[in-house]
Amino acid sequence: MKKEYDFSTGVRGKFYHPDAELNIPIYLEPDVAEFMQKIAGKKGKDVSKIVNDLLRLDIGLLESTR
Repeated sequence: MKKEYDFSTGVRGKFYHPDAELNIPIYLEPDVAEFMQKIAGKKGKDVSKIVNDLLRLDIGLLESTR
């Protein structure tokens, strides 16, 4: 049996915050994740830090070719 919900008393935009920052999850393929984990382990850093550093390098390279 499917539950039905009553939203007739709902308030539009009640939880909307224009200045809210969302962290978007990024899913790495297993081989990439394994590689990143190895690098992070060797450097004693978090995988997120390593991935962000590499992406910043790529962004810099791409912007320099414009």
